[in-house]
Amino acid sequence: MTIKDKAYIVGAYEHPLRKAPNHSVAQLHAEVARGALLDAGLAKDDIDGYFCAGDAPGANPWSMVNYLNLNRLRHVESTDMGGCSYLIHVAHAAEAIAAGKCNVALITLAGRPNSEGVSGTQARVRGVNLPDSPFEMPHGPVTVNLYAMAAMRHMYEFGTTSEQLAWIKVAASHHAQHNPHAMLRNVVTVEDVLNSPMVSDPLHRLDSCVVSDGGGAIIVARPDIAKSLNRPRVKVIGSGETSKHQMGGQIDLSYTGVAWTGPRAFEEAGVTPADIQYASIYDSFTITVLLQLEDLGFCKKGEGGRFVADGNLISGVGRLPFNTDGGGLCNNHPANRGGMTKIIEAVRQLRGEAHPAVQVPNCALALATGVGGAIGHRHGAATLILERE
Repeated sequence: MTIKDKAYIVGAYEHPLRKAPNHSVAQLHAEVARGALLDAGLAKDDIDGYFCAGDAPGANPWSMVNYLNLNRLRHVESTDMGGCSYLIHVAHAAEAIAAGKCNVALITLAGRPNSEGVSGTQARVRGVNLPDSPFEMPHGPVTVNLYAMAAMRHMYEFGTTSEQLAWIKVAASHHAQHNPHAMLRNVVTVEDVLNSPMVSDPLHRLDSCVVSDGGGAIIVARPDIAKSLNRPRVKVIGSGETSKHQMGGQIDLSYTGVAWTGPRAFEEAGVTPADIQYASIYDSFTITVLLQLEDLGFCKKGEGGRFVADGNLISGVGRLPFNTDGGGLCNNHPANRGGMTKIIEAVRQLRGEAHPAVQVPNCALALATGVGGAIGHRHGAATLILERE
């Protein structure tokens, strides 16, 4: 079974707040759900499928189902693959719709790491019963270190430079200046990135994503429902999902799981990297972007540094416009999970609703990726390909 043309994204909403000390996480989920419903022109009682991940408060999805007062559900899912969960949810919603399990699916994300002081510079204790904990927790693994290892390895293997990585942040900042809600709106230079404090060699502070409150929501619907709404139509035409790990000691930090999900998504969609007009690339750190661009086939392995340099990712300037909202590097990385906002900006581009300064002309084919966890040891990965009808 394929999900190609079986479902449409009909609603998308990003919360405007980046710091929400007076909101509960549940309230943020409710506000983004309402925003997506208003965007789609649907009512709460139209929702018969609900998808959430580990950011949703409560022991299980029923806590949010109860809080949102969703009374007509026929399908519920809580797959949690970290930051890429929401791309997987879109694909699973399309599968459920194709199988007749639901008609209209709501997907929500929200969190408050900015208000709660949670960042990638802290060791995250996830519980003593995890199989990896006895081996790793004594060493206090920190998220930024697990990405810095991959950056250092890429530099060793392929001669990638800190200047080349910095161009990714520069491109994101050129886009963020046009986003009134972005956390970091000032345009930065390569020198600004290199002169920012070193956090974990070779990654500087400006190589890292922002830490933001807020969230977002997506609504996926049956084709006939999508065609009945007065909104631009965005089809789901390809997807891929996986998990990459340490493979019994055969560790290779030079690629991510997107090396597997990308080709599957392209095959299902029947398109190639050369066909993509806009790309939402998961950007927890600059190295995350570079690796995925190689993994997706936009350039050969080892050539990512040259590919991203000299403004090649800036809309209207380079070959591949990316993260035109400013991405996680400058705009928003809510709940320390950036997958939802990648989908939302791809939808904006396909609808022609991105800021005019960054809108890709006649954008008809877009890609979004997600990476959850850490590329230095274990992570989930997902790719979505979307098309304007």
